[in-house]
Amino acid sequence: MASKSLTFDNKVFEISYEIINPSCKKDIVFLHGWGSNKDIMKNVFSPYLKDFRHIYIDMPGFGKSANEYELTTKEYVKITDDFLTLLNSNKEIIVGHSYGGKVATLLNPKNLVLLSSAGILEEKSFEVKTKIAFAKFCNTLGLSKFTKMFRSADVSTMNEGMYKTFKNVVNEDFSTFFQGYKNNALIFWGKSDTATSLESGKKIASLIDSSTFISYDGDHYFFVKNAKDISERIENGIL
Repeated sequence: MASKSLTFDNKVFEISYEIINPSCKKDIVFLHGWGSNKDIMKNVFSPYLKDFRHIYIDMPGFGKSANEYELTTKEYVKITDDFLTLLNSNKEIIVGHSYGGKVATLLNPKNLVLLSSAGILEEKSFEVKTKIAFAKFCNTLGLSKFTKMFRSADVSTMNEGMYKTFKNVVNEDFSTFFQGYKNNALIFWGKSDTATSLESGKKIASLIDSSTFISYDGDHYFFVKNAKDISERIENGIL
């Protein structure tokens, strides 16, 4: 594991990363989902795709990359892009899981690989709607500290900057960005995914002209048990 510092918007970010197969000429970059980290991606994919230099990144606020600033998805994109420039990355392939899929799409790589990507707005459950409404009501009464108990499990242990970041990114509709991506895309999904539904995956595939959609048995982390097949499909679809 290593880290590099970069300055963005007069803020210093220490980015933790790891490189596998450093002598390879073509890059495959892995971006994790919200609340996750690079190690999950590395543990799954590092045995495969031997012809590529693997770049695993902890985005700011996750894993070993600390962050206390409020950020937006476009700022995550700029920070990641600047960081890849530091590593002299050619961005041959970028793999994004969940929230990482949104960042990967905006980075506009030569080849995009989405694993149960976020970015399609889905109907919230009645329970979630009730919690949101109650939290907003409490905030109007000046009880913001009380509302912390209603926060999503994804952000319950995060600092205030990351909680504000979560609010910035959680309800983004990326339909136009998916539609605007014009390069090659491979889209993989879990059939039993409840975080980002199978229908969302099919919609993303319909929005990206040059895309292939494959689904597997499994949930939001379906790729853990299907990494070998996914890697072979990436090689066959790109090399």
